[in-house]
Amino acid sequence: MFIGLDIGTSSVKAVLLDDDQRPVASASAHLDVSRPHPGWSEQDPDSWWTGVEATLDDLSHRFQREMAAVRGIGLSGHMHGATLLDAADRPLRPCILWNDGRSASQCTGLEAREPRFLTLGGNRVMPGFTAPKLQWVRENEPHIFAKVAKALLPKDYVRLRLTGDHVGEMSDSAGTLWLDVAARDWSEPLLAATGLTREHMPRLVEGSDASGRLRPELAARWGMTQAPVVAGGGGDNAASACGVGAVKPGSAFVSLGTSGVLFVTNDRFSPNVASAVHAFCHAVPNTWHQMGVILSATDSLNWLSKILRRPAAELTAMVTGLKGPSAVQFMPYLGGERTPHNDVAIRGGFQGLAHETGEADLTHAVLDGVAFALMDCLGALTAAGSSVTRVTAVGGGSRSRTWLEIIATVLGVTVDVPQDGDFGAALGAARLGQAAADGYDPATFFTPPLAASIDPNPDLRSAYADAYRRWRNLYPAMKEI
Repeated sequence: MFIGLDIGTSSVKAVLLDDDQRPVASASAHLDVSRPHPGWSEQDPDSWWTGVEATLDDLSHRFQREMAAVRGIGLSGHMHGATLLDAADRPLRPCILWNDGRSASQCTGLEAREPRFLTLGGNRVMPGFTAPKLQWVRENEPHIFAKVAKALLPKDYVRLRLTGDHVGEMSDSAGTLWLDVAARDWSEPLLAATGLTREHMPRLVEGSDASGRLRPELAARWGMTQAPVVAGGGGDNAASACGVGAVKPGSAFVSLGTSGVLFVTNDRFSPNVASAVHAFCHAVPNTWHQMGVILSATDSLNWLSKILRRPAAELTAMVTGLKGPSAVQFMPYLGGERTPHNDVAIRGGFQGLAHETGEADLTHAVLDGVAFALMDCLGALTAAGSSVTRVTAVGGGSRSRTWLEIIATVLGVTVDVPQDGDFGAALGAARLGQAAADGYDPATFFTPPLAASIDPNPDLRSAYADAYRRWRNLYPAMKEI
C-alpha cells in the first residue's frame, strides 16, 4: 500500500493506493487562510500537521489491515510558501502563501540587483515566489529574519514532522527562486541576494527518491508494521502531472483549483521570462516543465458563490446547453495576475452588465473569463516553444463539464477527464511514494482511466475567438484607469 498526502491551500488530502494503484480510500481535513491585511495571505504551519494527523488517524481507524501494509508515503503541497523555522524547528511566524502580494517592491529591487534570477532561476521575480517573501521579512521583520535557521516549503515542513529531516526536492524548490534550475541545485548567488546561505536550505533529492523514513512512533500510531519510506514528492502541479501521467515531453494538463495552471512537460530547461511563464524542474529525474499560472480559477467561482450566497455547484448547474460565450465578460484578477502580466496590483471586474443580467449570466462570465486567462497562458507557452494539443483536467473545477467544454473550445485542445480528477496531486504523491519504495520506473506514472474526453466545439470556435479578442482589450483598459 502507498499513501499520497497533498497539503493544499484549503485542505489536506490523503489517498491510499494498493500495489496496482487502485484507490482504496481517501480522507481530507479543512484548512483556513488568514488575510490580516489587503493583499496578504497566510496560514499556520501547524494546521497542516493537524490536518495530516486527522486524515491518517481517520484512515488508520477505518482501514487497519491496509494501513499495516503501507511501504511508501509521497508528499505534495502548495508551492512558494515561506515557512520560517528557528533553531529548534519552531515556526517563527505564519507561513506567507503563494497568493500573497506584499513583496511587490522587493521583487523590483531583487531583479535590479541580481539579474541571475532571470537566467539561473529562469523566472521573473514575482510576489508569489519565496525569495521576495524572505526579502520582505528581512526588511520589515528583522527580528524574525535574524532567528531564521531554516526556510522550508509547506510540504517539507510536513516532511520534517514525519521524518525529523530537513529535505526538499527539485520541483517545489525551483519555485523558491533560489534554485539553479538547469543544474538542479541551490544557487549561492541567488541565496545571497536575500541574505541566506546553503545552511538555511534543506538537503535536496529527486521527487521519486527516498528522503527518509517515517518516525517509528508515528508508524506505530497509524498501525504500520514497518516505517515506510517518505519520497521527495513534488510541488502540487508537478505531483498532479505525476498523477495524470504527464511526465513525457509534450504531455500536458490543466488544473482548475484555487489557482489555474496550464502545465506542459519538457526535456530541457526552457524559460520564457518575458511572458511570465514558470520554468521549473519536474518531480521526476532529468525532466523539466513550463507553466502558465493564473491566480484565481475556482477562487473566482467561489468568490461569486459567496457574493450570491449560492453553492458553486448550483451556479455552474445554471450554465448548460452551451450556445456561445456570455454577453458579460469577467476579468479573474481578484488578487492580481501572473501569466502573462506579472501584475500584483490589477484587480478583476465585470463588463457588459445590463438590467437583464442574472446569476446564470454572471456565472457564465466567470467560467469564460477563467478560460480566456488560460488562453493567455497557452499563448505564452507557445511563444516559449511548447506545443499543446491535448490536456488532462484535474482539480475541483474539473467536475463542471460545461467549464471543460468552454476551455476545450477556447484553447482548441482536447480535454481528457480522469475518473478521479479531484485527487490528482495526492494520487501523484502516492505514485512518487511507490517509486521511492520500489525504485524509479517511468511506467509507474501511467495515464489513469478516463471518464470522458471533450473536443473543441467547432460550431462555437469562431464566436469564442471573437469574444477572446474583445476580452484581451479589457486588461490594458483597466490598467490605464
